[in-house]
Amino acid sequence: MSQTVTSTVKHSIISDFKEITKIRLSVSVVFSSLAGYLLGVETVDYTTLLLLAFGGYFMVGASNAFNQIIEKDLDALMDRTKNRPVAAGRMSVTIAFIIASIFTVLGIAILYSINPQTAMFGAISIFLYTCAYTPLKTKTPLSVFVGAIPGAIPFMLGWVAATNNFGIEPGTLFAIQFFWQFPHFWAIGWFLYDDYKKGGFFMLPTGKQDKGTAVQTIMYTVWTILVSIVPAFGFTGSLYLTPISAIIVFLLGLGMLYYAIQLYKKMTVLAAKQLMLASVSYITLLQIVYVIDKFIR
Repeated sequence: MSQTVTSTVKHSIISDFKEITKIRLSVSVVFSSLAGYLLGVETVDYTTLLLLAFGGYFMVGASNAFNQIIEKDLDALMDRTKNRPVAAGRMSVTIAFIIASIFTVLGIAILYSINPQTAMFGAISIFLYTCAYTPLKTKTPLSVFVGAIPGAIPFMLGWVAATNNFGIEPGTLFAIQFFWQFPHFWAIGWFLYDDYKKGGFFMLPTGKQDKGTAVQTIMYTVWTILVSIVPAFGFTGSLYLTPISAIIVFLLGLGMLYYAIQLYKKMTVLAAKQLMLASVSYITLLQIVYVIDKFIR
């Protein structure tokens, strides 16, 4: 019996640890960072690749833990978040703060071991997510704009880790993921509108599930597609995309645009969920196409 209880407690601790650091989100961010690294590097250094993966995970984990500390009372009001460790009372604020602080120190230290610029951008990401985006969520829909900045850093971060340089190339990677986040998060804000409302969060650009929000979602989807194919025209330094890959990326973008238009036409929760899934598929496949394009040409 005691062995069963011990096993259950261990499972609960591991589960809460995964939840406080949002492990699935952290893994997707690490994926973006590694893709950016592969695009920027000439010869792959697997030690640097490993450091970037761990540093990126700690960076995102810290941001998420700080976020859940700050929003614990609001999280308790929403169905989506009420079972989070801090909001549900399974983890104390002190323990969560210790985890967040350790992750911050580890993340920045590991990224610094790659190069100082990488650590700087990692620190900026944690600061903006925690000190700007999180408190603004209950104040203004512009929080999505602010949150898109740290959200766009990982793709760029990989390039900086590979080259120790910030220029047009990582700037372009930043722009791609920056514009992409608007249709992605507005889709989430749409289908979770009622739940967000319980917590007092303003996530949609007009504050409502209306045509204005749907139109802006379409506009930012178009911007995402256009920025994503810019490297094919030779304006982005050593970041280049062959015409065939650019066509693939463009077609992937049209797929996301289709669902953005469907949201405008149908104005339903289902349409918003489909757009969210399409947006996740788009950014993941785009990064894969970019990396494959580099290594086969």
